[in-house]
Amino acid sequence: MTEASQFCSVDQLESHIKLGEVKVLDCSWYLPSQSINAENQFKQQHIPGAQFFHIDLICEQNSKLPHMLPNADDFSQAVGKLGISNDSHIVVYDSSGLFSAARVWWTFKVFGHQNVQVLDGGLPAWSALGRVLESKTRPVIETDYVATLNSEFVINKHELIENISSKRYRVLDARSIERFWGQAPEPRAGLPSGHMPESICMSFASLIENGRLKSRQQLQVLFDQAGINRSTEIVTSCGSGVTAAIITLALVECDYGINRLYDGSWSEWASADDTVILNRSL
Repeated sequence: MTEASQFCSVDQLESHIKLGEVKVLDCSWYLPSQSINAENQFKQQHIPGAQFFHIDLICEQNSKLPHMLPNADDFSQAVGKLGISNDSHIVVYDSSGLFSAARVWWTFKVFGHQNVQVLDGGLPAWSALGRVLESKTRPVIETDYVATLNSEFVINKHELIENISSKRYRVLDARSIERFWGQAPEPRAGLPSGHMPESICMSFASLIENGRLKSRQQLQVLFDQAGINRSTEIVTSCGSGVTAAIITLALVECDYGINRLYDGSWSEWASADDTVILNRSL
């Protein structure tokens, strides 16, 4: 990890909790096809003091696309109800180790929150070290949170259509290689697999080892192989904007800075009438 790491260790988090100097968010989320209720899991057991961050509710409710970024006012209201202030130290985690927590880390970054980290290894790492879990949800004192959207951290479909000819951005797709090449179905019914022009596959699974982000050295090899350097303008994408944030997290850990994330991702691109799909499966 870098000196200014985006990660917090189990020991560090335990110390922060004891001192009352951290806000902990359980950001667990599963694909619809997995039929697992993350909120029910949270109610059964979670890290002491944690609140549940519902990815499918703290989002743009009027969009046909899954869990798109909410507007700044709606995000401010939702975060304030979680008892979080603009100067709070936030640590996010999920039940998979490293999966959906990266999306929530990115969301806070997009809305200008600086002091947010990911629990290294997530809930599995906390549990493996025998740390205490609880089932009760503690009451919170609501705050007046003020979010400001940084539009430079996101990119839309029209800009990526233009990228086919301009080739300004290197698009890193976090989906599996099989979905990228149209050899495996998408988890969302009715969507073809395949990939957008000017994109390369960087499966999020290739960045993770035993529920943790790989070492900086291992990640650097992958970025070098992808032809990424410090001057490359990067866009990350995936199925619905969740695992793309894992690539973003890896880039920040390796000092590439934060990139632009395609929030609509494949859910939008593959369902649109004005996009090009290479190796289309249907």
